[in-house]
Amino acid sequence: MACGGARTRGSGAPAPVDDWLVEATIDDLGKQMASGAKTSHAITAAYLARIAALDPQLHAVIETNPDALAIADALDAERKAGKVRGPLHGIPVLVKDNIDSADKMQTTAGSLAMVGAKPAQDSGVVAKLRAAGAVLLGKTNLSEWANIRSTRSTSGWSGRGGQTHNPYALDRNACGSSSGSGAATAANLCTVAVGSETDGSILCPSSVCNLVGIKPTVGLVSRAGIIPISHSQDTAGPMARTVRDAALLLGALAGSDPRDIATKDAKVANYLAGGDVKGMRIGVVRSYFGGHPEQDKLVDQAIAALKGRGVEVVDPVELPAWPSGDADPEFTVLLYELKADLNAYLATANAPVKSLADVIAFNQAHAAQEMPYFAQEIFEKAQAKGPLTDQAYLDARAKSLELARGGIDAALDKHKLDALVAPTAAPAWLNDLVLGDHIAGGSTQAAAVAGYPSVTVPVGFTRGLPVGMSIFGRAWTEATLIRIAAAVEDLLHARRPPSFAASADLAAATDCGHDCASR
Repeated sequence: MACGGARTRGSGAPAPVDDWLVEATIDDLGKQMASGAKTSHAITAAYLARIAALDPQLHAVIETNPDALAIADALDAERKAGKVRGPLHGIPVLVKDNIDSADKMQTTAGSLAMVGAKPAQDSGVVAKLRAAGAVLLGKTNLSEWANIRSTRSTSGWSGRGGQTHNPYALDRNACGSSSGSGAATAANLCTVAVGSETDGSILCPSSVCNLVGIKPTVGLVSRAGIIPISHSQDTAGPMARTVRDAALLLGALAGSDPRDIATKDAKVANYLAGGDVKGMRIGVVRSYFGGHPEQDKLVDQAIAALKGRGVEVVDPVELPAWPSGDADPEFTVLLYELKADLNAYLATANAPVKSLADVIAFNQAHAAQEMPYFAQEIFEKAQAKGPLTDQAYLDARAKSLELARGGIDAALDKHKLDALVAPTAAPAWLNDLVLGDHIAGGSTQAAAVAGYPSVTVPVGFTRGLPVGMSIFGRAWTEATLIRIAAAVEDLLHARRPPSFAASADLAAATDCGHDCASR
């Protein structure tokens, strides 16, 4: 199949490359394989061609899997023999470059310090993907070390992968730290992708890249073999163009793993159950509005559309205000857990560095390559922390849970709610390697710190830039949140493929896809 080359950055939409893949869903591709119209080999080859042609504009894929076509061939042979493992059989998936895969690819968290790292064992996530019959297509770029190195970082930049660009406006950010997973999925370089989140790193990239992202309950998806920040908050999760694809991927990833004690009591549900949302109750967290007026308008229109579908809306609902600066208990927890958890991972990893201290020393020795734009002051603060028995850590974690879990639970109980909603993140900001990120607002913190689930779903565009709405609630309520997200998707149809524009369309009107308020 002929493939056109990508145009140079900033010249608009890329030349057509296997357009039959654009916006293809898991079900679409599964039907084509079932009918014999396409093979997994053909689909995988087409995605690899798209990556080769289009990714030079995005820097979203840090490496492709040299075994991808061989994996597809094996899965095609299984299908021909009558064995189909499930809906992901033969489906190409990209995973973030902090997720171990025991193959010819590296797992580096985007860091040059980890070049040459060869995990001896698949992560729990990759093991689940292989068991489900997915084709491991490659690894995605990310904010180096999942954006925990510096307060002045530019999201989506890594020493190994360079700067990720947003496919809706190439001069803008794809948010972090799962920026590559977001940009690649939005640009149809894979069917679905896996990201990881400590606070906002699945939800924000999904929001600014017009995707559905699911940040699961901590303990639903294995963290074994994922380069960590925080055992209290880390989780992997799906990033997809449709709610159904995200739900299908979550179903493949969810479940217990003896290598991750947090998953011991994982409560797996039917994420495809669907159902009417009439009579469900949602609360609007107004304190999370204000990042951008046009974003707020789009979210309000989505809420009005849900209300028209019979959802009962309580507006406003209050959550506790979060302390900032040195009083922020979340940041204290992350510093302590980063040191403890990263040291534990590196101690047994087949990697050139064996501790956080080693990474800091490597960065100092290779400052021109690793620290040309921002430093590593968060790493240095973490290295100065003591053990997890320190009272300062214990107090910070207790305060975090009081604010996050206590706040969410109290709001849900007081108003008898099924979920809370708010804007996910402000529209994508300009990449700025001098001043770093310009993030305006967001609603990810409470659910992240609580370890509770959250789903973001597209609700429209402002100036050609995507906007998402988050739906979050108690632990193990993913199925409920997905049900509400599916209703939003059905009402708004706000997903559309990117144009690879050079910059935002400043003359574009705010657009939610349909006349949302009247639905």
